[in-house]
Amino acid sequence: MSENQATLNIDGKTIDLPVHSGTIGPDVIDVRKLYAQTGAFTYDPGFTSTASCDSAITYIDGDEGVLLHRGYPIGQLAENSSFMEVSYLLLNGELPSQAELDDFSRTITRHTMVHEQLSSFYSGFRRDAHPMAVMCGVVGALSAFYHDSTDIADPVLRKISSHRLIAKIPTIAAMAYKYSVGQPFVYPDNRLSYTGNFLRMTFAVPAEEYHVVPEVEKALDRIFILHADHEQNASTSTVRLAGSSGANPFACMAAGIACLWGPAHGGANEAALNMLREIGTPDRIQHYIDRAKDKNDPFRLMGFGHRVYKNYDPRATVMQSTVREVFQALNVTDPLFETALRLEEIALSDPYFVEKKLFPNVDFYSGIILSAIGFPTTMFTVLFALARTVGWVAQWNEMIADPGQKIGRPRQLYTGPTPRDYVPLAQR
Repeated sequence: MSENQATLNIDGKTIDLPVHSGTIGPDVIDVRKLYAQTGAFTYDPGFTSTASCDSAITYIDGDEGVLLHRGYPIGQLAENSSFMEVSYLLLNGELPSQAELDDFSRTITRHTMVHEQLSSFYSGFRRDAHPMAVMCGVVGALSAFYHDSTDIADPVLRKISSHRLIAKIPTIAAMAYKYSVGQPFVYPDNRLSYTGNFLRMTFAVPAEEYHVVPEVEKALDRIFILHADHEQNASTSTVRLAGSSGANPFACMAAGIACLWGPAHGGANEAALNMLREIGTPDRIQHYIDRAKDKNDPFRLMGFGHRVYKNYDPRATVMQSTVREVFQALNVTDPLFETALRLEEIALSDPYFVEKKLFPNVDFYSGIILSAIGFPTTMFTVLFALARTVGWVAQWNEMIADPGQKIGRPRQLYTGPTPRDYVPLAQR
């Protein structure tokens, strides 16, 4: 990192703060010694102007609509790569050779089975429990079954834990779905791809032969790629914060899943699909657009705009073409897709949305695809967690290997009572 200086004047005192430059992206002002030198903290609710770490994994330029994984544009990866290849890239920093990819895929495949006692763990949940509630519990419990790889100081064990998590999350997710619908668990089939195996574990039943539809497999694999990592978002920051305490990787991933469950984070595609269902047909779109413009109306256009992207979400472009591929392969016609296309067209030509830079994001189309494949809306965030696990694992590994990492400890602006004396209960 190259370095300049920033000068800060506070209470008549002048101090110089280092300014670091990364390979691309905004410069950052290093305030680590600010409190020691001035007695003041920075104030940044939501940490939207704070770099919590330095990372070489994912880069986002929200103004330009850019998303890079290890330098590779997300569009190129989604069109040409596979989720296993992107997983290797995120974990190792470079795209694999064919031999490296084959070896990595074999390793993940060998870890897809879960401990048989873990299967009985599911029976402790109610059948109508939300699958994300089950995921939080089961993933957190992995440390009780695989405690032989929880020594985070050992890089070999960290690698084993990383592989176990990436491999077992699809099995755990499929089992959560099967349990919710009262069907028997389906064991992994090592002859299938990572994504094909997940589809089979989710939708196969013992009474019938199951065949993976190639177009559906490709579409879901693409969705996994598009959700694999997204820099220091809420759930990734949660994983890093939990990991900074020295917590085992399974506990850290459970923390990430819990954070992702929030409707403002992982539930956005479900909200977008529900909105399209509420709108119904293209002739009703203008009414809802007018409602969205009305500050006194609680209705909001879900699937438009993004916390980071102030341009077209690069992932949404891939999703739009993927919808048609899936519908064609499954011979599905869904009026919601036509409504979505028309809504996008109208919104993008409306000065109100253009000025506010409310462009479609990845959630706008992904819910339609997942619904067409057969996933209920309760599984949408589970699929998000499945894909994001590889990003969480990569970020966790990077943090643990960083010699400068410290336990996370945000500060606050205190606004409570000033010191006061205790009053005995009888005198109150």
